[in-house]
Order: sequence, then C-alpha cells, then structure tokens
Amino acid sequence: MEHISVIGAGTMGRGIAFSCAVAGLSVVVQDIQEQGLTDAKEYHKRHFQKRVDRGKLTEDQAEQLSGNITYTLSLEEAASKADLIVEAVPEILSLKIETFKKLDASASEHTILATNTSTMSPTEIAAQTSHPNQCIALHFFNPVPKMKLIEVICGLETSEETIKRAFAFGEQIGKECVKINEFPGFAVSRMNCLIGNEAMNMVMEGVGSIEDIDKAMKLGLNHPMGPLELADLVGLDVRLRNMEYLHQTLGEKFRPCPLLVKYVKAGYLGKKTGRGFYHYKA
Repeated sequence: MEHISVIGAGTMGRGIAFSCAVAGLSVVVQDIQEQGLTDAKEYHKRHFQKRVDRGKLTEDQAEQLSGNITYTLSLEEAASKADLIVEAVPEILSLKIETFKKLDASASEHTILATNTSTMSPTEIAAQTSHPNQCIALHFFNPVPKMKLIEVICGLETSEETIKRAFAFGEQIGKECVKINEFPGFAVSRMNCLIGNEAMNMVMEGVGSIEDIDKAMKLGLNHPMGPLELADLVGLDVRLRNMEYLHQTLGEKFRPCPLLVKYVKAGYLGKKTGRGFYHYKA
C-alpha cells in the first residue's frame, strides 16, 4: 500500500488520514464540503504539532509528513490512483452504498474498497460493486491515532488476498488487526453498545450518578474510559444510529435507552456539541 484515499473528513476520516500520513503513506482526504476539509487541515496541523511538542517528531519531520496529505472535493480524483480507499461517511447504509457505487466507477482494477462501518454489513455494501471480492470492512476506533485496533470484517465474497492486504496495511500504520466474520455489530460495537446502553438505563433508573457509574466501570472492570464518557466522545447521535440498527437486526435487547433518544432530540450529542452526559467547555 502506497496511496490511500479517505472518503469523509469527519472525526474518523481525519484520524485515519493522520495515522496513514505519520506512517509515511500518501493520503488523499475527500469531503463534499469545503468546511470539512478545512477542519481536517486544522486537526492535522494541531496533531503534528503535538508530536513535535512531545519530542516524537522534529519540525522538519512533521513538515515532511504533513506534506503526505492532500485534500479534494472530488471523489473521482480521490479514487483514481488509490491502492486502498477507506470510506468514512456517516453511519447511514444508503449513503455508504451510494458512495461505494461511485467509488467502484472511479477506482482502479486493483483498488481495495473498505468501509469503516462499526455495525453494518460489508456484504450488502460490496454487492453494489463490480468487485465484491475486493471489498472489506476496516473498523477503526476513536481517537484513531491512539487506538491500536482495527477490526477486519470479511464479507461473503471477500477474497483471502484482500484480507491479507488489509492485515498488511494495518501493520504498515502500526495497528493490530483481528479478523471478524460478518455479523451485525461485529465484536467490539456489539459489546460496547450493550454496555453503554445499560449504563444509560442505570442513569435513567437512578441507580447511580453519571460520574459514579463511569468511575465504577473504570475502577471495577479496569476500563480506561467510562461507558457514558465514551458515548459522549463517539457522539450520541452516532451511538443512537448504531443502537437502532442493532435493535432492528438483533432484537429487543438492543432497544435504545429512552434517555439516549431524548438527548439526541435535544441536540445533546456529546463532546462535539459541548453537552452530552457531561458538559464540555467550548
């Protein structure tokens, strides 16, 4: 892998692009909005500077590596020369399918198309392309530069060669990969959504305060973050979409907590809006 394209410059997309650039890969970031690209550029500038401040990179190294990233509004331009394209658009199945159709029309014959979905079917998404054997799900975790895991989820027609190349890519950018066979929610999201949803139910029922429930999970089960704190970081709107999909596909135990639904209706989406289960400074 030498040329990577990331489709979608949101939280996950910009983090994936940064991790690839730091590993010395050439990266194109595409978004449909200029503001999304501007925000990604600021994110990358800030994170390269953090590495310089911590002594992990010199100024010259940071400048050289930041030059590995280019930005475009054109999906066709992003797709044309890529060895691997990682789709990181919002977790809406119809949007992902439409994006894959467009990528399939513009990408080279050898290109791997990967979706960063956390719950949805790579088989269903890949079925819309002419090369489903070269489609796969690569589930990164937020914040991407810090989180070591990539879940590699294989669709029905994903080839062994595609899986091999996906694992090699993970190694290139310093991540650990696990192979997961397709099932709604995969491994991490399925478990994480259950834990987070139950924590929200406990808040709603008055079992404990937000802070104490998170503290109990961190100290009692050695989790680095509490489930409510993590939900705020991911985005409560994103978590609700995940829960709705899992509820639809896996049944009643994944019914979204009413408090989560209420918070999203109120615009309390977590850290990105300054208010979720916690309050955040602007």
